[in-house]
Amino acid sequence: MPNNGIQLYYRNALADAVGAEHGVASAELDRLAPRIAEIVERIEHERKAGKRRYRDLPFDARMLAAVHDAVRKHRPGCRNLLVLGIGGSALGNIALQTALNPPYYNLLPAAKRPGPRLFVLDNVDPVQFGEVLDLIEPELDATCVNVITKSGETAETAAQFLAIVDLLQRRLGPAARQRLVITTDPATGAMRRLAQDQRIDTLPVPDGVGGRFSVLSAVGLFSAAMCGIDVDRVLAGAARMNDRISRAVLRENPAALISAIHFLLYERGKRLHVMMPYAHQLKDLADWYRQLWAESLGKRLALDGCEVFAGPTPIKALGTTDQHSQVQLYREGPNDKVITFLVAEAFDRDVILPPRFSEIESLSYLANVPMSRLILSEQIATELALVESRRPCLSIRFPRIAPETIGEFIYLYEAATSIMGLLMNIDAYDQPAVQLGKDLTYALMNRRGYEARAAELRPKIALDPNYLV
Repeated sequence: MPNNGIQLYYRNALADAVGAEHGVASAELDRLAPRIAEIVERIEHERKAGKRRYRDLPFDARMLAAVHDAVRKHRPGCRNLLVLGIGGSALGNIALQTALNPPYYNLLPAAKRPGPRLFVLDNVDPVQFGEVLDLIEPELDATCVNVITKSGETAETAAQFLAIVDLLQRRLGPAARQRLVITTDPATGAMRRLAQDQRIDTLPVPDGVGGRFSVLSAVGLFSAAMCGIDVDRVLAGAARMNDRISRAVLRENPAALISAIHFLLYERGKRLHVMMPYAHQLKDLADWYRQLWAESLGKRLALDGCEVFAGPTPIKALGTTDQHSQVQLYREGPNDKVITFLVAEAFDRDVILPPRFSEIESLSYLANVPMSRLILSEQIATELALVESRRPCLSIRFPRIAPETIGEFIYLYEAATSIMGLLMNIDAYDQPAVQLGKDLTYALMNRRGYEARAAELRPKIALDPNYLV
């Protein structure tokens, strides 16, 4: 493996480390290896047939050029960038920003920021939304709004869009359209038609790429590039990972190993999958992972149509914070979890702890110690403690947090999700359970065409006072 890229360390998920009852035996990996080889080759074949389009995004020069063109047009004079989206149209944007820009980016003076302030509005909470509108209203003529919706029918994004456009038009008149960039289906859909009618700039949501797999497209790259992140390097990292995740040999393919270990332990009842970053910059990658893993792998039906009600539950933790809130459960609670640490082996800056109060024994060991040593020691200690309690652990090791390694990580976990889906014999690319909630929302909001559903709901939504305490 290249030593300048991220690496998977999986010894502490094996039986030799945590015991045969709770770890994966080498023989189990050997038995699964031929099936993994078939799956990897199947995915590569599907890719050549025009499917699994997310795998081609790191090499999509046309898409990247469109992103750069849009940034060149909209970044000059832009002091605020609002991203309107939800789920896969937001979580990747947030993860890239947290990983690759300063932690308090929006609070920096404009001269010290590489781009505009970024606000990703991924909810329709009226207090949050209204407060952001109040904040940017004095600078509307220096605000860019990126609306991300493939169809244009997502209720949350549509509602945000209506509110923002009304504000822009009341304040800026016809110039309002110049403040908008709509990322949507390249050919069809309500938002595509609206953009054409109103002559609003657009970027494409690529065909065949679901929202949770779209961060390496214009969906995630426009806001990143607007805020000064080197998206060429992000894609270069993903491209660098491509060779490793295309290998049919199980022990040479980190995506296959992640999937194989989680699958084998899932089959033995370890169905809670914890991701625990030990770096603030990596914390929102765990949020992005939760949607990817949950929406892709939580399915009622297998590929053959049989009911299976499959799916692991992804969980987010943060080191060192959650050593003090969750690790008690992870060590002494049910042994039903697989824990993956995200480890930064080097940090871009450090803090040397001063030798104050060194006469106090409980403080003296910290004198002249870099803070990075403390957080890395805490990660190692937590992993060793979990292993002692027979809890299987993996780690993804970042030699440094940089655009290339973040691109590698995203591409690695997207590929692992594809492999895991086929191991579980489910479709990792659809999300049929999401639609019912959308339909019921439309009915409750009196959308035309949902009258019958609304009538069904009326007797169900009244609160019975007998059950209010």
